[in-house]
Amino acid sequence: MLTDLQKQNEVAMTELGLLIPTNQIYNPDGIALKDAVVHFGGGCTGEVISAEGLVLTNHHCGYGAIQQHSSVEHDYLTDGFWAMSREEELPCKGLTVTYIDRILDVTEYVNEQLKTDDDPNGTNYLSPKYLKTVADRFAKSEGIALTPGRKLELKAFYGGNRYYLFVKTTYSDIRMVGAPPSSIGKFGADTDNWMWPRHTGDFSMFRIYADKDGKPAAYSKDNVPLKVKKHLTISLDGYREGDFTFVMGFPGRNWRYMISDEVEERMQTTNFMRDTIRGVRLRVLGEEMAKDARTRIQYAAKYASSANYWKNAIGMNEGLVRLKVLDTKRAQQEALLARGRSLNDNSYQQAFDQIRAIVKQRRPALYHQQAIQEALVTGLDFMRIPSTAGLVSALKNKDKKQIAAAKDSLQKAADRYFASVPFPEVERIVGKEMLKIYMKYIPAEQRIGIFQIIDKRFKGNSDAFIDACFEHSIFGNKENFAKFIRKPSLYKINTDWMVLLKYSITDGLLQTSIAMMDANKNYNAAHKVWVKGMMDMKLANGQPIYPDANSTLRLTYGQVLPYAPADGVKYDYYTTLKGAMEKEDPDNWEFVVPAKLKQLYQAKDFGRYAMPNGEMPICFIVNTDNTGGNSGSPVFNAKGELIGTGFDRNYEGLTGDIAFRPSSQRAACVDIRYTLFIIDKYAGASHLIEEMTIK
Repeated sequence: MLTDLQKQNEVAMTELGLLIPTNQIYNPDGIALKDAVVHFGGGCTGEVISAEGLVLTNHHCGYGAIQQHSSVEHDYLTDGFWAMSREEELPCKGLTVTYIDRILDVTEYVNEQLKTDDDPNGTNYLSPKYLKTVADRFAKSEGIALTPGRKLELKAFYGGNRYYLFVKTTYSDIRMVGAPPSSIGKFGADTDNWMWPRHTGDFSMFRIYADKDGKPAAYSKDNVPLKVKKHLTISLDGYREGDFTFVMGFPGRNWRYMISDEVEERMQTTNFMRDTIRGVRLRVLGEEMAKDARTRIQYAAKYASSANYWKNAIGMNEGLVRLKVLDTKRAQQEALLARGRSLNDNSYQQAFDQIRAIVKQRRPALYHQQAIQEALVTGLDFMRIPSTAGLVSALKNKDKKQIAAAKDSLQKAADRYFASVPFPEVERIVGKEMLKIYMKYIPAEQRIGIFQIIDKRFKGNSDAFIDACFEHSIFGNKENFAKFIRKPSLYKINTDWMVLLKYSITDGLLQTSIAMMDANKNYNAAHKVWVKGMMDMKLANGQPIYPDANSTLRLTYGQVLPYAPADGVKYDYYTTLKGAMEKEDPDNWEFVVPAKLKQLYQAKDFGRYAMPNGEMPICFIVNTDNTGGNSGSPVFNAKGELIGTGFDRNYEGLTGDIAFRPSSQRAACVDIRYTLFIIDKYAGASHLIEEMTIK
């Protein structure tokens, strides 16, 4: 936590090589580096690199926006995009950039509120709805004004043992400025994902726009680039082995306080289903995308998103076994239980026993829920069919005005749906595979209700059922819907295959949630006690503490270091353009090298961005504690200057979400010199270079 830096981490960071005081990194009473780090799109991190709101993040973080503006005629995914003037910068619908204005430790205030407020279910201490109420109360008592774009977020940390309030400002007029072609920004694609060495220029650039007063505003042609209060200085000096680095960003989720039973559960439910089911879906999508450019563009972002955590699940399970994480967890558990016994405190043992019993009870429901989620929710895009509830209600009331309004509303929703799934044949192929894999892992007597219909009406042939969905359902194709909407009926809705399938999936999720809710009802209280014990034990041993990631602003520090994943194997701490040329395979889309990049390489035309030895650097690794959400995070040198952008972890470090091992975990980063080289020498967008502060 940034609020703990000065008290808890400054000495260790300084000993490791930090050359600036921590109040230049985070200063609650002034401007610091933290004020140039933004939450990008809600799921990534970005950094402000010019006084006029230019934001740098990863190519994969901007991928959805790049796709949004792409078509067969203007394929920015394949060709890249560079705005050569402000007028050419493209508005990105739905994209936001959020600043963290203030971080307040409000633990004492929240605990006082918890004592006085009614809490019938005993869950106020973790309830987002309740915590929002408390945040509003606190803001009112402290006179925190909620101006346009400003929001409050109060979150529980350490299982509810501490609370922090984040005062945030969100900008919604964000415009795309630049992105390299996927052959640079996604070089290595799925083959290299989560791997080292890497040779990808995984970056893209956007700009924050505001009204003339610098306030957040919806898109308007009258908006202007935001005059920011802080932007980063970029260093061309590079790094050497052992150099101190630190990273700031918004890590999404991790689970460092799990007991060993929970780790086993994660391996055998969530990770198993992600590995098994996504592998099948990705194979089918990949085959279809290879056949047609329009299909490739339509499914590019979905494929990339799914593949990311497919490989993550595989690597995490392999690493947990290889690093004997279960043994480490058991040793930690025994240490805390022994401490409890020495203090004559039975609360840790009680919490531990309760968590174990809960995990055992919820396991079957979690396994089934993950199968539904992966195969039938994430796996079936065509299950985003619009709700017919409004029309059903109108038809039951037999009110002509109400029916006409409901028909109009459903028509608009259907138009959006059909636009989002323009390739029904791809959906049909994927659907067949997803139902089959669900049936493979879930016994007949446990399956969701639609399978009773499949068994009875289709003699167990799930392929025939999917065919019936696309041939006869209201939402199977535009023609079916047009015929239905002209003369809608309750009978048609109530007997529609796609509608019935969606209801059945929803019911399956509900039933498994109810089963887990019953098992989990005492989990949070037990977890809070367990985490408090772990915190106290670490503090008693003089160790720094930190809470699980929860998409809030954090800092991690370490060094630029190589690593040895296996006997006789050692990976260097950086890569160069030479390596991209060695990986080139013009027959494999993942490893195509653009002709202009080859020309620049052959001419050694690297400008001022080359290393002292004349090589062009691409990526480097640091032993910081990154996870999902850190994508796009700024990587700083000891002086607080920007030297790179974090984009991935190494395969051997995927256990980090559960157990962090600095010896084997590395964060892969794009060297800022490669980013600038691509912008300047490859794209010819030197006007962007000119607005940056480069040292």
